[in-house]
Amino acid sequence: MKFSPCTSQCTSDGTFCQGCGRTHIEIKETQALVAKLVGHLVDHNYDDPERFLSLISEKALKRANIILQDK
Repeated sequence: MKFSPCTSQCTSDGTFCQGCGRTHIEIKETQALVAKLVGHLVDHNYDDPERFLSLISEKALKRANIILQDK
């Protein structure tokens, strides 16, 4: 599935947002994931949040690629 970012034209009717085309479930899960990352940053008061998020991004992509290769 192709990722479709928010277009700030959100709708709540039906299963899919008419603005970005994502399901409302996917949108809620993404919002929860971001909230959890932000909470982690705040709880641990990292002095370099950009580096933390960059590392998380790199690790997530590496793990995803491994999983996708095994399919």
